[in-house]
Amino acid sequence: MTAQPKLDYESCDDSALAGLVAARDPAAVRLITTRNNQRLFRAAWSILQNRAEAEDVVQSAYLRAFDAIATFEGRSSLSTWLTRIAINEALGRRRASERRRTHLDESKVADIEEYREKLMLGSTGGLSPEGALAREQLRLLIEQAIGRLPDAFRLVFVLREIEGLSVAEASEALGVAQATVKTRLLRAKRRLQEDLAPEVKSALDGVFPFAGADCEAISKRVVQAFCMRCETPTGNH
Repeated sequence: MTAQPKLDYESCDDSALAGLVAARDPAAVRLITTRNNQRLFRAAWSILQNRAEAEDVVQSAYLRAFDAIATFEGRSSLSTWLTRIAINEALGRRRASERRRTHLDESKVADIEEYREKLMLGSTGGLSPEGALAREQLRLLIEQAIGRLPDAFRLVFVLREIEGLSVAEASEALGVAQATVKTRLLRAKRRLQEDLAPEVKSALDGVFPFAGADCEAISKRVVQAFCMRCETPTGNH
């Protein structure tokens, strides 16, 4: 009997991966989540500015998306489709939270100091103590400046400048016109220029890290929640 060739998940296109997810293939779910965890986390954080809530939104967004994977038509990339769902989930969480408030308070503005240490976990490996300290201080400066941006500007900036989405991808993920994306990004950059010197802009790639153990943990939870919850024994009943 001839052995079946092992499936190369990395080479599968979005449609193939979507089909595998529909079949509750754990390897496909793990691959997709690992590829998209950081982007979805950063998008959710841009809206909620709270790490724990952002992580919860990412997991909920995956489960919502995978339950509806049959509706994925491939008009945009799977990554953009997932980002859109995560953004909607985060916006819904924020609206619900705001409805529970009787008045606005200062907690709506990012207090990065409260969770900066958690944000920095796993982000300085391989550096000397002096280098790690300098990088941490630089990231803090950048995170504070980004946190002070208005909500709409912050989300566009994170998607375009940190996650590297194109104008078209950001437009699709946010559900706004491409011209709006360009305008918001321009205004975000102008505001940041007041706080950031040109030499610190190259450090943007390292802010709001979500990798390593954090990434692995959320992939594991999604695989368990999605792939295992509907399994039933086969055979006669």
